[in-house]
Amino acid sequence: MATQEQLLAALAGVTDPNTGKDFVSTKAVRNVHVEGGDVSFDVELGYPAKSQVPALRKALVAAAKSAPGVSNVSVNITTKVTPHAVQRGVQLMPNVKNIIAVASGKGGVGKSTTAANLALALAAEGASVGVLDADIYGPSQPMMLGISRRPESDDGKTMEPLENHGVQVMSIGFLVNQDEAMIWRGPMATQALEQLLRQTNWKDLDYLIVDMPPGTGDIQLTLSQRVPMTGAVIVTTPQDIALIDARKAVTMFEKVGVPILGVIENMAVHVCSNCGHAEHIFGEGGGKRYAQEKGIDYLGALPLAMQIREQADSGKPTVVADPDSEAAGIYRSVARQVAIKIASKAKDFSSKFPTITVSKST
Repeated sequence: MATQEQLLAALAGVTDPNTGKDFVSTKAVRNVHVEGGDVSFDVELGYPAKSQVPALRKALVAAAKSAPGVSNVSVNITTKVTPHAVQRGVQLMPNVKNIIAVASGKGGVGKSTTAANLALALAAEGASVGVLDADIYGPSQPMMLGISRRPESDDGKTMEPLENHGVQVMSIGFLVNQDEAMIWRGPMATQALEQLLRQTNWKDLDYLIVDMPPGTGDIQLTLSQRVPMTGAVIVTTPQDIALIDARKAVTMFEKVGVPILGVIENMAVHVCSNCGHAEHIFGEGGGKRYAQEKGIDYLGALPLAMQIREQADSGKPTVVADPDSEAAGIYRSVARQVAIKIASKAKDFSSKFPTITVSKST
């Protein structure tokens, strides 16, 4: 019969396809029990991977059965997303473990579409996800996520997030009429945004995706200084003029201590729906070259496709409208890379620290 050591040695032969490491050395294998030919163990992942669980289970069962005398294998694969370190001096928010900023230096590069699809991809993998539409002057998420209701408030001070497609959402677009322009100066817009973030009753989120306004002005700087961000994802097109502004967004986050999780190249190639001819309308590989130059992860390239635009406009982004499409697969791959990158970062232990109170002795 197999010993626990023999079983662990067999399981060490299974490599996590996402990290390239085995589950034993990373201490993901837990609660190992060996009774004769029956073995059971748990595997705890630090990132959501619902779609990969069947293949992982199959590989782990096969490895366990290669140990001497093992005939029956029970494996329980779970995900536990934990809070990770943010900028120095900024406290984590209650009920929100990790905040991911999706940013670009300029508008019109598909940032909001990317943010919505990343959120939906993380939710599809089993995570609890929220979206904060931080673009006060041009909120897009109400339309993209198909929500037109107003948020409710039970106490007159805080708001309940609205939900669709399994994602919690908050936007200034829920609170004003569609045609109404937000003619606010920077400090007013910034205060409104902080209220949207902090006075929303987010419900135990693993990830909050913040769809940042374009640019590197007052609102963006205040957000990146005051909001506890785990990291930022930069969206750009391959075009040089877009990359100029993407570089500025990267610089802003670096200056305030927010790690860059990676670069997404949007509208990278257009494939003609009639003849199939592929054309790089906005240039080729600019985002990839910039990522290599800066030593930033290149998360992937998305096509310039009519379906992506139509699906976002209809309130059912690609990941939910056509989950088996190539574009949805790219969004899922990008979301998985972001979650894995976050899982590898230093954890935040502030909640574990004791609270010290100083009282005057009498």
